[in-house]
Amino acid sequence: MSINTIVIVGAGQAGYQVAASLRQEGFDGAITLVGDEPGVPYQRPPLSKAYLLGKVGVAALRFRPPEYFDEHRIARIQGSVAAIDRDHRQLLLTSGEKLSYEHLVLATGARNRVPSVPGMELDGVFGLRSLADADGLSQRLGHAKRAVVIGAGFIGLEFAAVAAARGISVDVLELGTRPMARAVSTVTSRVFDQAHASWGVRIHYGQSLAAILGADGHVTGVQLASGEALPADLVVYGIGVLPNAELASEAGLAVNNGIVVDTQLLTSDPAISAIGDVVSFPSPWAQQPIRLESVQNAVDQAKTVAARLMGKPASYTALPWFWTDQGELKLQIAGLSDGHDETVVLGSVEQRQISVLCFRAGRLVAVESCNRPADHMAARKLIARHIPLSAAEASAEGFELKAFEAATREAN
Repeated sequence: MSINTIVIVGAGQAGYQVAASLRQEGFDGAITLVGDEPGVPYQRPPLSKAYLLGKVGVAALRFRPPEYFDEHRIARIQGSVAAIDRDHRQLLLTSGEKLSYEHLVLATGARNRVPSVPGMELDGVFGLRSLADADGLSQRLGHAKRAVVIGAGFIGLEFAAVAAARGISVDVLELGTRPMARAVSTVTSRVFDQAHASWGVRIHYGQSLAAILGADGHVTGVQLASGEALPADLVVYGIGVLPNAELASEAGLAVNNGIVVDTQLLTSDPAISAIGDVVSFPSPWAQQPIRLESVQNAVDQAKTVAARLMGKPASYTALPWFWTDQGELKLQIAGLSDGHDETVVLGSVEQRQISVLCFRAGRLVAVESCNRPADHMAARKLIARHIPLSAAEASAEGFELKAFEAATREAN
């Protein structure tokens, strides 16, 4: 059946990309992009890094200028969706407007997990997810003296590095025993722990937040569960996200840690696809369905859905990869290291230039490269091509990942 009307809910990376890819694939029907933020779609990763440092402005964040959407006939609606009427293939917007679709793409993303403690309403407490969040933080950075960051994940540590670079005293509270523990190996954690310490950032491990303290409506500090208090005039939390799957759940779609999709990113309704941070999907790179929060995943899933809607169906099999910039450190990760049982370290921990090769049951499953971009590119190719590499081979004197990858290409 020919599809002439496609509606996309969510105007982030995934939503924008599926609209752009549909036009690139030659789709000539109507495309409507529904988003709840003003302005054109924009990149989120720079918000916690270059944007806060003043290295890029708003215009540089935009995927495309406003005229692109007019020229490519991508209609934009600023608003929120109240409900999906699957029987009539309509969206009910909170404004009362109804929007018909022949195929619906849900790219509703995720939202910050908010600490459940007293004081969250105080002025000076921020999450960091949107341009509005970043603008609010940017206005405070010039005056702040002490910042407390809740969570030592990517976002929390990216902000900590920015704040420290701007001369702000920074304390980070982390419930776990090392930074970025859910995403990286212990070796990589150690490199970043030492780097942040050298920048003056104090990370408090095994500490949970009991309350945010304030006076006259403004934050003045935080209280730890241990009873200790830390002064602060700025508090930023980054303790993970929750998928915005409620709309799908209320419409009767399958939801389990996100909107459940099949290998082609279709939901339990054949007229509805879902992509990006909000979906739980089967992956050849994971032992069970996963949900990923990454630009790569959003872009590649969007392209997969656009191609399917244009008559070129294929399973989504892209290799996951991620990155984070903290100070002068750039960490790039290829693959998923969950459950790895052996590691090989290339490079120098002291110079903060390493690649950690993660093996599971004798197979290379992920590579974490810090300030070694050539290793990262080689790792993506090696893992995607399922080239066998043992820990013993990688441990041999003089082994180089880039040279090994090049040799395997020449051999084939």
